[in-house]
Amino acid sequence: MGARFLLATLWLLHWLPLGAQALAGRAFGRLLYAAAGARRRIALRNIGLCVPERSAAEQELLAREHFQWLGRSILERGLLWYASPARLRRLIQVEGDVTLAERSERPVMWLAPHFMALDVAGVAILLFQTRRGISIYQEQSHPVIDAAIRRGRLRLGNAEIFPREGSATALLRAIRRGDAFFNLPDMDFGARDAAFVPFFGVPAATLLAPSRLARALNMVVQPVVAETLPGGRGYRVRFLPPWDDFPSDDAQADTARMNRWIEAEIRANPAQYLWVHKRFKTRPPGEPALYD
Repeated sequence: MGARFLLATLWLLHWLPLGAQALAGRAFGRLLYAAAGARRRIALRNIGLCVPERSAAEQELLAREHFQWLGRSILERGLLWYASPARLRRLIQVEGDVTLAERSERPVMWLAPHFMALDVAGVAILLFQTRRGISIYQEQSHPVIDAAIRRGRLRLGNAEIFPREGSATALLRAIRRGDAFFNLPDMDFGARDAAFVPFFGVPAATLLAPSRLARALNMVVQPVVAETLPGGRGYRVRFLPPWDDFPSDDAQADTARMNRWIEAEIRANPAQYLWVHKRFKTRPPGEPALYD
């Protein structure tokens, strides 16, 4: 019942002007900051680890601002799932070479870190270029929410998502036939197929797959960064120049270089990064846990 009520609320909200949705989302975020104690503590811990040069008061202000962007990202999911393609095209500003994958003779990997507008980047790929887009999907435990997310992400067509727990064979087959891979490289999925490389100076279990996959399949790697603009101004998605020197023959060095790039993007827009994820949950052998 709760899941269906949430989806009905998102559907109703999507009819509002974006400015009104933004106000509601930021208010919802302030409520989340007060009520979601566990996630608040994770965000504060991450911020303290990553930007220790800020005072405790400054870190708390950043966390509060982050939750307001988080609130927006949750409520505006209805806009991405239910609004017309024409309305979304008006709201999403695309910068850079969005059609690179259409022209590339080599398969393309879009490398997209977890900023609050990450799903907007996925929508932009489906709206502003024609290459089929594929991605990996974390299945949700609640079947109604899982079905809604899948339906929302696939409704524009020309896309396919593969479950993270499934075999990689289907994903590799899709890339080989020319589909472009929307890859989210900056979450902690444990030590398997990962290396501990610095993230803001803290060893972070980071998947080696972006480098290894790009090397194995001779892929072009194009970074993509999405941003929610203030109020009702919409969203900006930047398709950055592809990396000429990635991958190399050193997957761990590539992964460290990728983390340094993500750090630079976070420093430019710190409040919109996904601080509520336990980025440092997996620790190197012998090191203590960083979360309660």
